[in-house]
Amino acid sequence: MFLFGHFGLGNLGNESTLQAMIGNLRRLVPDAELICICTGPDITRALHKIKTIPIHPWVSNRRGPRRKFLRWMRTVFIGIPLELLRWVYALKLLRRGDIFIIPGTGLLNDAYTLRGWGPYGLFKWCTIARLRGCKVLFVSVGAGPLRTQLGRGLAKAALGLGNFRSYRDVASLQYLRNLGFTRSSDRVYPDLAFSLPQCLASEMPQPLFRRDGRKTVGIGAMLLNERYSTSQSDQRGQSYIETLTGAITFLIESGYNVRLLIGDFSDRPVVESVKSLVVKRLPPELHSRILDDRVDCVEGLLAQIAQTDLVIATRFHNILLGLMLNKPTIALSFHHKCAALMSEMGLSEYCLDIHNLSLQQLIAKVLVLEQNAAAIGMKISERTGACRAVLEEQYRLISQMLGSSFKLVDRGMARV
Repeated sequence: MFLFGHFGLGNLGNESTLQAMIGNLRRLVPDAELICICTGPDITRALHKIKTIPIHPWVSNRRGPRRKFLRWMRTVFIGIPLELLRWVYALKLLRRGDIFIIPGTGLLNDAYTLRGWGPYGLFKWCTIARLRGCKVLFVSVGAGPLRTQLGRGLAKAALGLGNFRSYRDVASLQYLRNLGFTRSSDRVYPDLAFSLPQCLASEMPQPLFRRDGRKTVGIGAMLLNERYSTSQSDQRGQSYIETLTGAITFLIESGYNVRLLIGDFSDRPVVESVKSLVVKRLPPELHSRILDDRVDCVEGLLAQIAQTDLVIATRFHNILLGLMLNKPTIALSFHHKCAALMSEMGLSEYCLDIHNLSLQQLIAKVLVLEQNAAAIGMKISERTGACRAVLEEQYRLISQMLGSSFKLVDRGMARV
């Protein structure tokens, strides 16, 4: 059984979806051999104790020639033959496969790359999987942005090879329909991270700081990428940093602790920038209220969020994990997936568009959130429970598709 995606390179949201899928597959199909085709095979193998395969083997780190003619020659005489070898390599690797699963994440976009885990890489591996007789399953995937004609075409072609397709929100389904990909059998199920295994809760590290009676607000900063936003407007990165800095300064001066969160290792420079600006604005005796402990795994991130009372986050899975742990949450939305998640949770009023964000607006929303925290917590608990139940329905559908190839075991729905 093969899993495919952008895993092993520090995106903790992607890691949470992979961890959820692996945990539930081991629950339902304990005898199945799991092999992950991913961007970071060494780290994925160490984290999840499964076999791994690089998505894009034999990559040269050397920069290509600058002259157009030499680049063309390199593509014709090196690039194309090497890619043909990769196809042969993949055909050989998938010869023993039965199932090829794309587990969640926002894989259907061309903001970062076409090759590797991008639309071309996805299309290539799905094609080879079907040639090898594998069933291809897209499970709770996200879509957009697909800005290029080639990226849109490859993504739709890859989806067309699927035996099962589900999307993590209605927004992704509608986005693809607007691009001309319409299938009546497609479904919408919540993000896989809502089904993380119960064992994660017991494996969380001990609290990273001693509670001092103050409320703690978790703030998740993110390295913004304008190409990844489905809005064409400027994301105003410096304005975003200033707003977060102002909000943290206000919260600390108002008697809160602030815990800095990340969802991807690439967010660290933004966190450092914000922290540096806050330190300059606060007197030294208040610096200890800035809590910034580095984590490198999903369990560590969950432990940090568990130690907060409120969450303000930008990155999608920081928002989702906060909600999953029943934390009243404000989303600073840069993509339709954030707005769709908050709408599903009944919290649209606490979803702020990052493109029009102001410090005054954010502070006012935090005060309202805290005032209504008890009622919001009850609503979140109800909605997350519903997400888990619906995901269990999806796992049962997948189990039926696996058929007699594997021994299926039902040990009940995992809960965090």
